[in-house]
Amino acid sequence: MPRHATNWLKRNLVVIAGLLTLAYLILPNIVVMVFSFNKPAGRFNYAWREFSTDAWRDPCGVADLCGSLTLSLQIALWATIGATVLGGMIAFALVRYRFRARGTINSLIFLPMAMPEVVMAASLLTLFLNMGAQLGFWTILIAHTMFCLSFVVVAVKARVMSMDPRLEEAARDLYAGPVQTFLRVTLPIAAPGIAAGAMLAFALSFDDFIITNFNSGSTVTFPMFVWGSAQRGTPVQINVIGTAMFALAVLIVAGAQIVTDRRRKRALSQ
Repeated sequence: MPRHATNWLKRNLVVIAGLLTLAYLILPNIVVMVFSFNKPAGRFNYAWREFSTDAWRDPCGVADLCGSLTLSLQIALWATIGATVLGGMIAFALVRYRFRARGTINSLIFLPMAMPEVVMAASLLTLFLNMGAQLGFWTILIAHTMFCLSFVVVAVKARVMSMDPRLEEAARDLYAGPVQTFLRVTLPIAAPGIAAGAMLAFALSFDDFIITNFNSGSTVTFPMFVWGSAQRGTPVQINVIGTAMFALAVLIVAGAQIVTDRRRKRALSQ
């Protein structure tokens, strides 16, 4: 290999490795996207046959698919709200206040993230059965809120720790009350961490199968519907829903990045 090519490769090795890793991660999504336009010959959508937009024109053409999707979106939304509110308060408390067992709580926060999902699922199922709770929507919602909580705490805590306390002190020096200081200074600064935790919680809740399967009873969420369909034939509409969710996530991330860049440029120009 020529010397200049070797030098170029050394300079760009990290970039090349990053692009290859990104391509590896995105490849399954591209396959799902391509096969959402397929018209399979049989029940399984695993081999390309011919191009068709039938599934896109009728995404709810499979019985119970849109019902399970709506249920998953509802659970993910409420679990995100609950985990974000509770996780945000816990993160602020852990960073801003000194109290007994603070170190222990900091350690326990990481347990749901490190614990295998099947262990947590079995533990929650045991808890619900001992309480006499009927498995269904509410047990799924409680379980999702509990395991999403840790991820929100970690995201918000990292943002709160990087905040400059002098900004809040300056607001109080200008006669701002506690509520006004929080709403106009603290919350806007912590908002990126809160938003990151909320999006992570939504994605984890919507995508979860193991914990949901243990604690759902007869309730069927979208991941459970996909798993059941894989046993008897995967409809193309599942690829359509997956492609739509992936495109929505990309649009949200791109939109957030554009807004952040515009704010940064506006701040630099002032």
